[in-house]
Formats: sequence, C-alpha cells, structure tokens
Amino acid sequence: MNIDPPFHIVLVEPEIPPNTGSIARLCGATNSVLHLVRPLGFSTDDRYLKRAGLDYWKFVQIHYWDDLQSFLAAQDETRLNFFTTKTDRSYTTARFKPGDYLIFGKETRGLPEDLLQNYPECCYTLPMPNPNIRSLNLAMTAGIVLYEALRQNENRCKQILL
Repeated sequence: MNIDPPFHIVLVEPEIPPNTGSIARLCGATNSVLHLVRPLGFSTDDRYLKRAGLDYWKFVQIHYWDDLQSFLAAQDETRLNFFTTKTDRSYTTARFKPGDYLIFGKETRGLPEDLLQNYPECCYTLPMPNPNIRSLNLAMTAGIVLYEALRQNENRCKQILL
C-alpha cells in the first residue's frame, strides 16, 4: 500500500506551552509531524505543555531544530507554506500536497519580517472580517490550516480522515 508522506506543522520559537501541547495532540491525531524550532519559550517538561497534549505524546513524531536557518536549509523550498497576519492571500488559495510544511511563528510576533519578504508567494493568512481582532490563537490556526490541507487531499489521505 502506498501511503503519502504526512503533513508537517512547524512552530518557530513557540512561547505558550498549552498551544504547543494542543498542536502536538493535533499532530498525533492526524499522523502529522511536529517540528519545534528553538529557542522555545518553555521547557518541554513543562506541566502545562504535557497537560495540553495529555497522554498522547508517545504518538507524536517531533523534530527539534536549533534555529530557523537550520530548519530552512534542510527543506525543499517548494514545500514551504508560511502563515501570517501580514498578507492578504487567504489560506484557501494554497494548494497543499502531502509532505508540505505548514509554518507558524511565535505567538507574540509571528514570523520574522525578512522571512516573509523572502517568500512572499508562499505566505498565507486566515481572513478575519473584524478589524478589532489582531489574530487567532496559534493552535486554532494550525488546526484550521491542517484540516484544509487534509480536505484538499482527502482521496490521497484516507488513512488520516477515516
């Protein structure tokens, strides 16, 4: 049986343990791979991180990267998708394929400006009609984007969506 590669969720310098724990649980549920790019704003032994992921940690494949440059140098640029509030391109215009990397920045500042400038055609946002809301929660955003990627590939990713 030919199984497509999993999707990858990348958190660049995450700061809030419950967000990372929730995203780890999301990755476990969908057989996605979690990548954590240092520095992390918490210890991976943090009790809030563990609580958010509950007892699912053993089912999550996690890769740690020393910094963003190391992560980027090891990837195929055509598989990178960046999510930011600093673009108008909706995530629904992206065409995701299994094996793609869905990359999210830290909760307080997002992804670095120079990164967004270097990859403008790979940047997407989740539209928010209310101008009083700055952004959505990181874990919520990751879930919305990942499930859109899975939806687009539902015939290829049946082992995940059943």
